[in-house]
Amino acid sequence: MRISLEGKRAFITAGGAGMGRATALAMHSMGAEVFTCDIDPASLETLDSAIRSWVCDVSVSGELDRVLDHVLPGGLDILVNNAGVAGPTKPVEEVTDEEWRHTMAVCVDAQFYCARRVVPVFRAQGHGVMINLVSAAGIMGYPTRSPYAAAKWAVTGFTRTLAMELGPDNIRVNGIIPGNVSGERMERVISAHAGAENLDPEVVRRMYAIGTSMQCYVDPEEIADMICFLSSDHCRHVTGQIVGVDGFTETLYPRTVEVS
Repeated sequence: MRISLEGKRAFITAGGAGMGRATALAMHSMGAEVFTCDIDPASLETLDSAIRSWVCDVSVSGELDRVLDHVLPGGLDILVNNAGVAGPTKPVEEVTDEEWRHTMAVCVDAQFYCARRVVPVFRAQGHGVMINLVSAAGIMGYPTRSPYAAAKWAVTGFTRTLAMELGPDNIRVNGIIPGNVSGERMERVISAHAGAENLDPEVVRRMYAIGTSMQCYVDPEEIADMICFLSSDHCRHVTGQIVGVDGFTETLYPRTVEVS
């Protein structure tokens, strides 16, 4: 089976690094015309020159609208709502208004802003694919990460609701659970967890691994491969699914660990 996205137009949020970058590059290699944005201008400079990109804070609807004004007139086949933020690592009583709102704005509001603009285009052309990045935190609890968990549970509900709402118009909506994705963002999460609990970062790194059945971390390219597959015509009747690419996360918060 060869996955082709030839002739497709795709927009990916936060495509400058990590999973977003891997997805942008993979879709481009499969023949798609790719558009992306990121809050970090330096990250966009490393992308293939054929991938059109803009600096944008997707939590601000006006900024996102300005980008989509360039993208949508040519039509769109695939929307990947990838942008997210880890939020604070602390007990709920210590979370500030600003931390709560920022986590919700990036993880939830941005997906809504994108969907609100893109869905009319999908409806008018009679097809479309939306992939929302969820998290294992969107299907289970996550102590000391309440803003993030609440945001990702919202994304799970948003994904399944849109799959039902848009299915009659031949629009598919699925979610991805990335699990422990290797890279700078995961290292920041590990460091924050270690600091909050006064643990060695290596202990926390092992804790996260043994929380999965396969005791693993995954590469950003693995997530990109699944996004491309779900976006392809091979999955033309796959919708409303929350798909894990995570070695099966059993728990987000192991209570004990031994590091050998």
